[in-house]
Amino acid sequence: MHTEDLSNWIHDHVFHVSDESAERSTLIVMWITAVMMVVEITAGWWYNSMALLADGWHMSSHAVAIGLSAMAYATARRYASDARFAFGTWKIEILGGFASAIFLLGVAVMMVISSVERILSPQPIQYQEAIVVAVLGLVVNLICAFILGKAHHHDHGGSHAHGNDHQHDHAHHHHDLNLKSAYLHVIADAATSVLAIVALIGGWIYGWSWLDPVMGIVGGILVTVWAKGLIIDTGKVLLDREMDHPVVDEIREVVETGTDAGETRIADLHVWRVGKKVYSCALTVVTHDATLTPDVIRKRLASHEEIAHSTIEIHFRNDSRERGNSATS
Repeated sequence: MHTEDLSNWIHDHVFHVSDESAERSTLIVMWITAVMMVVEITAGWWYNSMALLADGWHMSSHAVAIGLSAMAYATARRYASDARFAFGTWKIEILGGFASAIFLLGVAVMMVISSVERILSPQPIQYQEAIVVAVLGLVVNLICAFILGKAHHHDHGGSHAHGNDHQHDHAHHHHDLNLKSAYLHVIADAATSVLAIVALIGGWIYGWSWLDPVMGIVGGILVTVWAKGLIIDTGKVLLDREMDHPVVDEIREVVETGTDAGETRIADLHVWRVGKKVYSCALTVVTHDATLTPDVIRKRLASHEEIAHSTIEIHFRNDSRERGNSATS
């Protein structure tokens, strides 16, 4: 085969381009969180306030986790054209989301442990100062949530760009999990601020000092639930657990129907995600239809735009012979 004939088959493996809006928003939120963290830790040291110090170090864990999400975007973009990544760099973003979820789980554990220690060994609380800090933290988190929320809305809108019905059916599978992890950190911090405000007001007005650590435990449980969901979502992608996705049934449907020369079946099928809205598949087809070719199957798969890469192998079965053919696209 001449070199020029190969040009139709040679293609890159850039299946996903990082969302610039999500990356920019995450970076902004990281810096806002880091500045707030420094302010709280400095003020806590200056005013000798354990409440301020504790909240500052708590926020530092979120700053690190959100920083991981921002770094994942930058790394995925930097190595997008690196041929060593067989199916692109999108999973770097998912890995960032997974690591961030682990951080979130660690924050929840620390919240519960600290709260239990406060129950067993109560300490005096500077209510007015702590309320001011909690309110300030809530305002900062709401600003960060707004920034990330706009990026999330942009991301959600992008998943509906295609007009096909199946694109709408699959939209809930196409969220940016790296952005979601950063967003959850901000929401978790906001939720704990709200719980802290309620607990501090209750303790200040009614003397319910026990309410502060109890709300800490409630917040820790809530954050654990969010972290667990994010770990499951990112873990599925990292482990290529996509065989229960609707696109698998759609591949079987378009390949195993439409033949007039006997039974055609998929003997082996592997489907995995290589981008937020993009899948790759490898399939082995066994058929009696001598006219069936990889190009025919490829044209059938083309109706599903989320299938960006396919490796197709066909085995023809007749009474007297069996032969194989394969192709990739």
